[in-house]
Amino acid sequence: MANVVKIVFFQLILRRVTCVLLFMSLAHTQNIVEFQPSYVTTTGSTVTALLLGNTSDVSLNLRAVSPSSTTGSIGPPSCVAEVTQWVLTREQVGKSAVQFQLRLERSLRLCGENETDTDCCPKPLCVLETLQVSACVGSKPQASLLIQARIHALLVPANAASDNKTVIPNQVFTPLGSCPCDLTFGACDVRCCCDKDCSTEDLKLFVSHCLPGPFGGQVSTDPDYQCSVQSNENSPDWFPFLCVNSPPENNPYLGLFYQGDTIASKPGPSFQTLASSAPVPVNIYIQGSPIFTANNQYFTVPQMVLGRCVNNAPVAFLNNFEVQCVTRLSSCPTGSPLQTPQTDLRIQVKDGQGGDVMVDVIDEVAVDLSLFISSTDADASSDESLVCDNVTLALDYKFYWKGNGITSITLTHTVGTITLNRSAVLTTRYSAEFLNGEFSGEPNSGNPGYQVGRPVIAGIVDFLDNNTGSIQRTSISLWKPVSDGLCSTAEKKPVLFGENSTSGCLLPVSRQNLTQCDLLRDTVTALQADLVTATYVAKSGNPDPLMLTDWLNISFVTLNSSSPMEDSTSTCYGIPSHQHIQAWSVITGIVDGIPQRDISSLQVSYSLSSWALDCGGGDVSPCLDPSETQLFPITSSVTFIDIPIDTGPPKTRFQINFTEYDCNRNDVCWPELAFPFTKYYTGEPYSQSLAKGLILVFFFITASILGTPWRQIRQAWN
Repeated sequence: MANVVKIVFFQLILRRVTCVLLFMSLAHTQNIVEFQPSYVTTTGSTVTALLLGNTSDVSLNLRAVSPSSTTGSIGPPSCVAEVTQWVLTREQVGKSAVQFQLRLERSLRLCGENETDTDCCPKPLCVLETLQVSACVGSKPQASLLIQARIHALLVPANAASDNKTVIPNQVFTPLGSCPCDLTFGACDVRCCCDKDCSTEDLKLFVSHCLPGPFGGQVSTDPDYQCSVQSNENSPDWFPFLCVNSPPENNPYLGLFYQGDTIASKPGPSFQTLASSAPVPVNIYIQGSPIFTANNQYFTVPQMVLGRCVNNAPVAFLNNFEVQCVTRLSSCPTGSPLQTPQTDLRIQVKDGQGGDVMVDVIDEVAVDLSLFISSTDADASSDESLVCDNVTLALDYKFYWKGNGITSITLTHTVGTITLNRSAVLTTRYSAEFLNGEFSGEPNSGNPGYQVGRPVIAGIVDFLDNNTGSIQRTSISLWKPVSDGLCSTAEKKPVLFGENSTSGCLLPVSRQNLTQCDLLRDTVTALQADLVTATYVAKSGNPDPLMLTDWLNISFVTLNSSSPMEDSTSTCYGIPSHQHIQAWSVITGIVDGIPQRDISSLQVSYSLSSWALDCGGGDVSPCLDPSETQLFPITSSVTFIDIPIDTGPPKTRFQINFTEYDCNRNDVCWPELAFPFTKYYTGEPYSQSLAKGLILVFFFITASILGTPWRQIRQAWN
């Protein structure tokens, strides 16, 4: 019987899947269109929806509908448009999608009494209707969308202020904030007992829970010496003769912070754009100061500001940058920076030492445009095409500096010829690099210790012509997944000092890849090794590239797999899927009260894992099709460990566990019995307590000698 039930159950599932596949095939062959969403309820004056499918010959018709009085249902869609109070607009957002919008063309203001204007709402419920949008091909409807509109009128205060001046009363006699909890105009605020909009019935609901203190309108409570405060039960005998009778109007806060003067507001807007002042040239350049041209203007290069490319961004001294700006071209550019003549690039720049330097321009023509043209919308039916000559593709500046000045500037101007059929997406590159002789003027990450949030400085050894080694800076990075999260499209982000982070990307792996485990391991190892290309890490935030003592060797450790096994046809073991960076930092000193942290060690380790295809959940295609892939994660992380400052030798077990004489962790403290001779007595200086204690001891001994016991001993002796 159980087997029969299972067979019937699987037959039902197979029928449903077959129906769904037939419907999808039929929809594909007939180019059926549909609305997303299929039903909308709106309370505002704007409605937006999408029409998906083959929308090339589809028209949209709008009409107002109502349910049938007999059946209660809406009639079939119609391709006959009607005049409504809504305006329908559409916009093509893709080859198979149309975005349309309905906008209410009427005022939502509530009509006043005896008002004859028709462009207002006679009732609070201003609009209550059902709309139907039909997608038609010719006169045949293909799909429909129902919109239920329920819009209330806007309530505008009848006594809206029209004067732009605010009358402020004399604050010597009237507090400015008489009821601070009155936050809503024309409505009663709960628990605000000083709100004038609250009726007597409203106050009865929360009269015993009024907001106390200044926020509830009680600027100051009555003091204890007021005669109205004390009652007959708890008042002392002297209170009726010494209490003070003072009216509540004599508030001590009145006039305390305000002198009673009134200030009339000035007409005009309350916000105005400040006029930007002209740039002030500097005498010498320091790191971060803007570079100026010979006519005292900012020297600008397109840069990324707040996530957007700005064409006129000033260049800062000793600050390197490299940005990419994306521009969609539908016609040939005519202005800067995409069309810049050489005369505009060859300009005079102040060198920061009282002179000028000329920008030396080197023109290069790009033959391969694949690095700059990311995508094009080609139209094979279009016979007309635009040819754009000498389009700027890249501007690469090199600033040579010495001390606080610039010695020379070299610009590599890359141009190319772009052919436009309809439009193209152009990616232009701009960069600036400051070179001191043969070394790049890289920005530091602290002075001298690292600053939290600045990149960790790393490098590799570069041997010069005279066989002297120097450190060429490189990066230690983590994964920065974008768009689809695949490792092929993922970017890299630098490791920031003091900030722990974990990131990763996805690698598509097929059954065929799992038969070549050595190649798969080499591929993952190469991807992980590309994150850490350095062999040295800087101890401090401002290392010297010529001083190897400022750098530390990076140690690389490969962790063994938890269960070492031999590879099989469907499983690969020992995949270095996780890279972990551990950095130990220590405080080496204090500068101006700020602790300076240095890196004392950096270790890169790899965790090994096994990869096998997961064919559960009904998806068995990766296990049957050798080219079908599954996504496997490749992760990277960084952890910063603070090494505590050495405060002395560690405590022994006796010092940790033996608390009999510890006054801080024991209720009975025997050293306190020797007050005031021990250090535990802190009521007065130790010298004074010792002197007073010795005096007390002297008097005690004297009293004992002269007292009755000693007199009896002397009598017995005699």
